[in-house]
Amino acid sequence: MAVTQQEIESRLWDAADELRVAMPEAQYSSVMFPLMFWKYLSDSWDHQHAQFLVENKDLLDSLSAEEAHEIEYRDYQSFEIPLIYRGTVQERRASWSSILATITQPGLGKRVRASLQAIETANPDKFSRLFGSMTWTSEEVLSGEVLAAVMQAMDRVPEMHEGNMSHDVLGGAYEYLLKRFSDGSGTRAGQFFTPREVVELIVEVLDPNNYESVYDPACGSGGMLIASANLLKARGKRNYTLKLYGQEAVADTAGVARMNLFMHNLTQFQIEVGDTLKDPRFKKPDGSIAQFDVILANPPYSLKWKPWTKDPRTIGAVAPQSSADWAFVQHMIASMDPKKGRAGVVLPHGVLFRSGQESVIRRRVLDDDLLEAVIGLPANLFYNTTIPTAILVFRAAGTKAPERQRGVLFIDASKRFAKAKNRNVLTVADIADTVTAYHSKFDAEGNPVDPDGDRGLATRFVSCAEIAENAYDLNIGRYIKQAVGPQEDLGTLIDAYNIARAERQKAEQRMFAVLAGAGIEGFDE
Repeated sequence: MAVTQQEIESRLWDAADELRVAMPEAQYSSVMFPLMFWKYLSDSWDHQHAQFLVENKDLLDSLSAEEAHEIEYRDYQSFEIPLIYRGTVQERRASWSSILATITQPGLGKRVRASLQAIETANPDKFSRLFGSMTWTSEEVLSGEVLAAVMQAMDRVPEMHEGNMSHDVLGGAYEYLLKRFSDGSGTRAGQFFTPREVVELIVEVLDPNNYESVYDPACGSGGMLIASANLLKARGKRNYTLKLYGQEAVADTAGVARMNLFMHNLTQFQIEVGDTLKDPRFKKPDGSIAQFDVILANPPYSLKWKPWTKDPRTIGAVAPQSSADWAFVQHMIASMDPKKGRAGVVLPHGVLFRSGQESVIRRRVLDDDLLEAVIGLPANLFYNTTIPTAILVFRAAGTKAPERQRGVLFIDASKRFAKAKNRNVLTVADIADTVTAYHSKFDAEGNPVDPDGDRGLATRFVSCAEIAENAYDLNIGRYIKQAVGPQEDLGTLIDAYNIARAERQKAEQRMFAVLAGAGIEGFDE
């Protein structure tokens, strides 16, 4: 009887649960993902090796070790699991089963580390820096007894190779752990895991297609790249033709992303480590920023950063030191292919109304007609913040559909969610209705031509001229009148506050101008 997805996930969690005596749950991923991927590689290698032995049993006696190795790696294996401690009595293959056989001997962590490092070294094109820092292999961080218990529990997971389970099952198990760690760990785990339903909504809106390039400049665990491929596969298209690119500032998290992509049987990818704003790794031969068909991201919100002094990505102004939100947007705009580039980014509502340099950037983006849509999301969707957020959708200059030019589509999806244990979630219907609203046609006043009855979301297409009249303020509540019920949620209250705040600031500026004109000074602006 085949082992079900639920049973595999349960056994993986049993292995993770062995770590509870050694570290907080937020740190489980640093141990579990390298061990899980190592078992996957080892099971796959062992399976192919067994096939090689069976299919060449009559030939092996006449081959030298070098000839047999050449045939196996030419026709059967797609990566190498080498020997460690060569030429010593401890010589053994750097595989899961080989090290598991030594589990009762001292120095288990050292052998695990040597094995993972040997696999990285033997496969530099595929697995360089894959397993992260591996600090958990130190006895001081994780005792040999606990590591042995984790490995023994994980060994009860069935063999993880294509002959025994599909990549859909493998990828699903990996994502199960990602979500489980995020659900239980809060802020730290949530930094690299965007809820799947939010990812699916962005991908549906951006609609990647065969042979396109997809780029995430803050890729975390790689979920947005994987979702792009999954969408194509679900539509019967060629997801293997996508070229996937990501950059991640944290080396261990970048390793998680690489493992995640491999477990989903996606091999056409490149994940780089580094600060995207300070040191973008994807560039053209002339040194300019590389450009892609689809760019999508959920960057860290209101990140303090060192502003650019002179950078070609700057449009309008440089984002303030206190918040890199618009700097990430500027990077994504620079990364859009000029013919069909489009970008989607999740950001806090502050980017819609904050004054100063951010206001100047908004004005330039709108004057250049780069912003296509603003989609307001519910509060408490994410693991590391309860604030309401919005998806901003951009199109390369001149590539908007004719009816969408010189305007911005506003969609209020803030009331569309279901309550889960620790946070709100978007349902399949919520995602579908938002995508339907995004594809709406509009009359001369910007209202949907064919609203979808009670299920339709509040939607309006607003001209850039009207937005300019409102000092380039993009607050959703300014353009879509929201029904105020007896119990207003946080998103509604924040929108109302932001509009009132902006109006107050305008009135104060007029007042100060009048006072200055009358020669009255001493007021603090």
